[in-house]
Amino acid sequence: MQKMNINWVSSSKDAYWVEKNAVGEQKGIPDLILTEETLQPIEGFGGCFNELGYTALIHLSDKERAEVFYSLFHPEGDHKFSICRLPIGASDYALEWYSLNETDNDFAMEHFSIERDKKYLIPYIKEALKYNPDLKFFASPWSPPTWMKFPKAYNSGTLRWEKEILEAYALYFVKFVEAYLEEGITIHQIHVQNEVSADQKFPSCLWTGEQLKEFIADYLGPAFDAHGLDTEIWLGTINAKVEELFVRSDTHYYDFAHTVLSDPEAYKYIKGVGYQWAGKYALQQTVISYPELRYMQTENECGDGNNSWEYAKYVFHLYHHYFLNGVNSYIYWNMVLEPKGRSTWGWEQNSMVTVDPVTKEKVYNPEYYVMKHFSHFVGPGYSRIGIKGKWSGSAIAFENGEGEKVVVICNPFKNSRDLCLFTGSHTYVFNLDPESFNTIKISN
Repeated sequence: MQKMNINWVSSSKDAYWVEKNAVGEQKGIPDLILTEETLQPIEGFGGCFNELGYTALIHLSDKERAEVFYSLFHPEGDHKFSICRLPIGASDYALEWYSLNETDNDFAMEHFSIERDKKYLIPYIKEALKYNPDLKFFASPWSPPTWMKFPKAYNSGTLRWEKEILEAYALYFVKFVEAYLEEGITIHQIHVQNEVSADQKFPSCLWTGEQLKEFIADYLGPAFDAHGLDTEIWLGTINAKVEELFVRSDTHYYDFAHTVLSDPEAYKYIKGVGYQWAGKYALQQTVISYPELRYMQTENECGDGNNSWEYAKYVFHLYHHYFLNGVNSYIYWNMVLEPKGRSTWGWEQNSMVTVDPVTKEKVYNPEYYVMKHFSHFVGPGYSRIGIKGKWSGSAIAFENGEGEKVVVICNPFKNSRDLCLFTGSHTYVFNLDPESFNTIKISN
């Protein structure tokens, strides 16, 4: 029987991305087994393009900045990103509030403009496309234009539920897709609203499931059809209500996904569902109810700006949770920020890369390596496969249909542990470092 090629990389708090060697082929009883079960296909990994990320990157020299872009986007780089997010108007990591049309009552969208995006977001995106011309994009607004809302504010409220407003807002999405296409950027997916349950001090807008259903069925879907757009409509991004987690068990699934997807008129336009934050608790119900749709983790939870190893361990389990429950893709939030990652609206968040504006130096943070343990080895063309055994709660496995399998596993314990892995034809032993992330690639 042909011996397998084993490539093993490990990261721990004291040493990132260390190449290691398995103990060797064994005949012991395996405690993790790769099965023949093929599960969801993988569409890839990515991050979000935000204004504060671009202004951080500008601090670097041309050479250093090129290294970051290569590491994130090039098909032979560290992460090989294949699908990324961008905001429609201001996100909470914009330099200030703006929308793409703040002209009151411009129902025909005559004053729609992406001129501001040409200063920050579009150069950021176009630079990434130089490294990966096949990069795909999805986009969502954090808030509609203020004149479309009640109250008239960017950081609270709801969309005015009036026919001419709803028609104009659907046209706003159409204009966005068309304007970006004129810049050479194809928008592959539209997600109707970032965090439908978020009423925040930063750009936000509350939606109910009933509103999402009606808007998609009666306005957005027909508008895309009328303008000949093949951009996909996704039900996203659903964050659910954290404060209701222990009060109502039904709110996460029934109030949003099931309300919308059970309606035939809305359903016919929807290609997938995007979940983030507390929306993760509805993912399993949605996937088992609508397995024919595609699923995405749309925003990695953001941390506190300290970029600690402890938080990276938590983030690893987010990847595990989402893939275990059926997502096809996983999206990080801010790829690059200045130290502490402070937003315009005053909170601090983590990033994969930190750029110091004083020293002009870049730092690859722990979550850079969490992502790398997945995206460097797994991408489009792979599928998740089944596993069993006592290490299953800490592992996820993938294969590409050409004899290559990838296992991503953590050792959560404070001491080293042996992993006895059965690949389907051979058994190997790996001594996992304490509190480590590990990727094991098995090929013929």
